[in-house]
Amino acid sequence: MRGKFWRQATLAVALGSAAVGAAGCVAAAAGVGAAGAVYATTRGVESVVTSPIDRVVANSESVMKSMGIVQDASSSDNGGAKRELKGKHGDLDVTIDMEQQDTATTKVEVYARKNLAEWDKDYARGVLDRILKASK
Repeated sequence: MRGKFWRQATLAVALGSAAVGAAGCVAAAAGVGAAGAVYATTRGVESVVTSPIDRVVANSESVMKSMGIVQDASSSDNGGAKRELKGKHGDLDVTIDMEQQDTATTKVEVYARKNLAEWDKDYARGVLDRILKASK
């Protein structure tokens, strides 16, 4: 009876250690490949772009023009480290928020609002995909 208990206890500790080790590897892999990955947010999509914020802003403006999004506002905050572009495409209000992470990376969030409670995440993903391609 005692031998069985210790074998089960040893097995439980070994499995727990393996699970923790695997989780650490997954987290490390996610950190390495995080730039360029697209994540869904409550309103749209976001990604970290491996380009300085000035380049991302220029690429975003170019993408907006090429997709027929009429830019109607822009803003800058925190000495240019945070920027926002707004525009319209049909019935959608499109917003691109950019925040400098460091000198070489920029966090970008895109959302396209249909009305007060409805968001078009597929359209936002299309805009972000083009920004990512332009920023490579």
